[in-house]
Amino acid sequence: MSLEVISVENIQEIAHQYGYLAVFLGILLENLGLPLPGETITLAGGFLAGSGQLNYWIVLGSAIAGAFLGGNCGYWIGRYGGWPLLLSIGKIFRMREEKLLELKQQFSENSGKTVFIARFIALLRIFASPLAGIAEMPFLKFMLYNFAGATAWALVMVTLSFFAGQVVPLEKLVAWVAEFAVVALLLVIAWIFVPIWLESRQVKQSYTNELKQPD
Repeated sequence: MSLEVISVENIQEIAHQYGYLAVFLGILLENLGLPLPGETITLAGGFLAGSGQLNYWIVLGSAIAGAFLGGNCGYWIGRYGGWPLLLSIGKIFRMREEKLLELKQQFSENSGKTVFIARFIALLRIFASPLAGIAEMPFLKFMLYNFAGATAWALVMVTLSFFAGQVVPLEKLVAWVAEFAVVALLLVIAWIFVPIWLESRQVKQSYTNELKQPD
């Protein structure tokens, strides 16, 4: 299920009907890779707390717990089965194993910051934990950054919808958050793939120049 299938109104109704369980399971299952709008459910939970229908602190705790546990599960999925899958995806995008190993090393060097920041970026929120497992980030270190990221993300989402939801419709709030997450994702993609494209272009140019040189 996705936002195209489930409207914001239906998500709000689900959050109203199932309350804290909906917030907990929504973000947990999203972190496991299921196409569920966990972030929107969390925003709906904060929105309902702002109107007095749910308790702010329990919504916040449910979001933190779901994000934290989902991240931990994603880590072990990546640790035990993520590398072969990443190699297969790399072949689709014509990325050599050496380049993937280089990216893995870069992730390892910045793993803590990546796990934390990825919470606020569309899609990366799902893939950061498995990537940490693939990069063999120490689990205790991962748990620390995963908990910090889950707490910061949940605090921002629930508090934002708790206060802003009193003056802004939930649909508009969800749209704003989604736009921010997509823009952040595009910036990250550019940061990763533009250097790869420039390097590939430079290699081709060097090869072309070598062919043009007389024997």
